[in-house]
Order: sequence, then C-alpha cells, then structure tokens
Amino acid sequence: MAAEGDTIAGALCDVMEQALIDKGIAPDLARALAKRACEPSLVRAEQKVRRKVRKGAKAANRKLSAAFKEANRRLRTKGGQLRKGKTQGDVARLAHKLKKKM
Repeated sequence: MAAEGDTIAGALCDVMEQALIDKGIAPDLARALAKRACEPSLVRAEQKVRRKVRKGAKAANRKLSAAFKEANRRLRTKGGQLRKGKTQGDVARLAHKLKKKM
C-alpha cells in the first residue's frame, strides 16, 4: 500500500515539474521546486494531547476570574479607565488578595 502511495506521489511530482517547465520556469529550478513540494514534511501534523484540568485548578481559575472582575470594578472608572495613580499591577495584586479571601 505504501509503495502505491509513493508511486502516485512520484507521478504527481513529475506532472508538477512538467507543468512548471511548460510555464517557462528553468528545468533545473522546476525539478528542485517539484522535489521540495513533494517531500514529506518532517513535522507531524498530530495535535498535542490535552491534559484534563484538575478540579482544584478549575476552582482556582474560577475564583481568580471572579476576583479580577471585582478588582477591575473597584479600580476603574465608569468609562473603563484606571483610576488616577492605579496600574494594571494594582488590579492584579488586588485580585490575588481577593482570591485568597474567597
């Protein structure tokens, strides 16, 4: 089966090379391009195995999310800008402090 796939791939490379030559590309360049396009990629297209998120981490994420919402509510104006003298670091510090209390 694999040999059949290799034969088909080789034939397609030859067709590609000939099409490039017919378009006016130099034969040596066409051969190099066709060969490179038909090489199997070394990088596997497999997806990474995703690990399940543990229950404790899920709870911590939920608490931190809620804490950030509260911290942003406290340290931002109605228009959404940070209050004078406050930084995003202040928001993060307050959020972590609030998460501890939850």
